[in-house]
Amino acid sequence: METHIDQSAGLSGLRAANTLPQDGTTGALLARIWNPAAGGPSPAAVRADGVYDVSAAFPTVAGLCEEDEPAAALRSAAGVRVGGVDDLLAATVDRPGDPGAARFLAPVDLQPVKAAGVTFAASMVERLIEERAQGDPGAAAAIRAELAEALGGDLRSLRPGSPEAAEVKRRLVARGEWSQYLEVGIGPDAEIFTKALPLSAVGHGSRAGVLRESEWNNPEPEVGLVVSSRGDIVGATLADDINLRDYEGRSALLLPKAKDNNASCVLGPFVRLFDGGFGLDDIRSTTVRLEVVGADGFRMSGESPHGRISRDPADLVSQLMGDHHQYPDGVVLLLGTMFAPVEDRERPGLGFTHHQGDIVRISTPELGTLVHEVRHAQDCAPWEFGVRALMANLAGRGLLR
Repeated sequence: METHIDQSAGLSGLRAANTLPQDGTTGALLARIWNPAAGGPSPAAVRADGVYDVSAAFPTVAGLCEEDEPAAALRSAAGVRVGGVDDLLAATVDRPGDPGAARFLAPVDLQPVKAAGVTFAASMVERLIEERAQGDPGAAAAIRAELAEALGGDLRSLRPGSPEAAEVKRRLVARGEWSQYLEVGIGPDAEIFTKALPLSAVGHGSRAGVLRESEWNNPEPEVGLVVSSRGDIVGATLADDINLRDYEGRSALLLPKAKDNNASCVLGPFVRLFDGGFGLDDIRSTTVRLEVVGADGFRMSGESPHGRISRDPADLVSQLMGDHHQYPDGVVLLLGTMFAPVEDRERPGLGFTHHQGDIVRISTPELGTLVHEVRHAQDCAPWEFGVRALMANLAGRGLLR
């Protein structure tokens, strides 16, 4: 989809035409909605003639993803039509949090959201800059130039954990240039951290948060893989892994503070389940595109071609889970990004940081477009509906069995 968001309209310009994948509803599109008629959240199928609540067959998204063939299960579920995509998008933007409005939510529920970091060479260099700048955006430009000279060559060709990567490490250690970010960027073990707890992510058309105290932060447009408890990759969605660069730059031990705040994980618009027409190879070859439009007239765009990822998505999943770690409700894994904005927004040398009211648009042809607005995390809707609330709601609807 190449339709741009009209920033002057905020989020009100969201329609099916600028949300759905390029092939419309051809794929098995799994949504999660608030359905006032059912009195709670429901998995839903997005079809050509509207959005269908399928909670009678599958009370949770996590449960549907445990099916042997989730895409076929979603297609065969009868469901109850709730409304058109445009209707739910309008309510998502205009009536957030309204229990009387059918609207879209983040498209997963019981699955925790994990994220892989430093999976592209470009983002690895930016993490090195954050580390050396110690959270000061004004120091970034000079450090970036110094690192380019010190590292030399094209790190994209290095296979993490390979003998060639080990030799690069040996040389850099000898020069005093080694870093924890290089370790996870080209070493044998991937960085995988917790981005969001079950039910804490926000969805398409939401107001997403950066801490009011942060002075250097940015979007991280990514693909998220949806993985069953068996380790099967069953689908994919889009994500914004919002990051506070000043906090992470001050200390890597502040990563939880930099990554996990109220409304700081955005997922959607839907999960596209894998089937005969869409699978992991499509994710390996896709390009994630980003556009940020500010109320101040600022515009920024970029892209993250997955053909340049350093670690294969299947390898990342195998490092996430297996005999060493299980996820009984499945899991979502964000694959990382090579996009790290460096262009100046306010004055030379300070680089990019979000302003309140920024409209962020993340898209791929296969997964559609995820759009959200940036607000302070403290001003976003608080996270109040957790696992206990979901279980009580489903029990009251007679859906637990």
